[in-house]
Amino acid sequence: MTNPTGTIAVGVEEEFHIVDAGTRHLVSRSGDLLKRLPEDRFTQELLRSAVEANSRPFATLEELARDLTGLRRTVIAAADELGLGIAAAGSVPLGDMDRMKVSPDPRYEQMLDDYQVLTREQLICGTQVHAEIEDPDLAVLVSHRVGPWLSPLLALSGSSPYWMEQDTGYASYRTLVWRRWPTSGPMSRFDTAADYEQMVKGLVRSGVITDPGMIYFDVRPSAHVPTVELRICDSCPLVDDIVLIAGLFRAVVARELEAVLRDREHEVPLEPVRAATWQAARSGLEGELVDPDAGEPRPAAEVVRSTVDALRPWLEAAGDWDLVSDLAGAALARGSSAERQRRALARAGRMTDVVDLLLAETRSGT
Repeated sequence: MTNPTGTIAVGVEEEFHIVDAGTRHLVSRSGDLLKRLPEDRFTQELLRSAVEANSRPFATLEELARDLTGLRRTVIAAADELGLGIAAAGSVPLGDMDRMKVSPDPRYEQMLDDYQVLTREQLICGTQVHAEIEDPDLAVLVSHRVGPWLSPLLALSGSSPYWMEQDTGYASYRTLVWRRWPTSGPMSRFDTAADYEQMVKGLVRSGVITDPGMIYFDVRPSAHVPTVELRICDSCPLVDDIVLIAGLFRAVVARELEAVLRDREHEVPLEPVRAATWQAARSGLEGELVDPDAGEPRPAAEVVRSTVDALRPWLEAAGDWDLVSDLAGAALARGSSAERQRRALARAGRMTDVVDLLLAETRSGT
């Protein structure tokens, strides 16, 4: 993911739910869908009820947005031919966990055997953002330092209020499901990439995880490309929200990369990060978030605006300030996906209306 201009390149992995267009229930049809999709851009996920799209790395958010929109257009067209719907959200409300199947891959089958119900309940989808850092030692240090600034990004993505037809009371219930993995949460500080790799090898040796791909930290050094990878966010129905999150994450990474070069010894306490993450998952954009600087509760809109303002120098350096500030204002004005889903259900009390909203928003702009 090199970029000759010096701007940190960004790319996105976007996960989609597959639903039956008639019943709006999750279905295990990824095999049929992937046969119609380009192999270099789409892959299977743990469960057959989801697929993943992979963008190219880009220096500009506008290019990223066009690529993401094109990928959505491709997968939606293929799904239409099969009588399927594509929903980008942390969760969809209609599905039967016991009827879902893991993808036909020895690694996934081993995960089902090892983790049992934890594997079967992964009816969730996320948005992963990659930000380029070629030096592995710096990638490890930055992955730790960005922790306090992730909760506003999670709040912006909150799109999983429903779980098995029940309102969970959370904006991102996906976060609670994901937190059950033994390697989830914020990443501790490691001095070097070698120290980090030693920790990973130790976990594999313990037998608790089977390979480095099962390191599920909120941000981690990627195991296959020279990036730090944001993993905390729900899938987003609207491409605009992904672009907003990607722009903010790039700015946070750029700021913390500069800070690492000044002070490699800085250590972030993990307990406040975990607490702020829980609060963002609970409230989304409609309640309060923990202010990353003061550690105190403030209305979510204020925290998001102050986060954007604090990142202005790095947003401007990447040419992102105008776009990101506009997208942030629009996101706050329309509210979280979780709240839009609740309004959809309140109108007539039908969960199918919630799925229809997610299908429509995922398709919008394509």
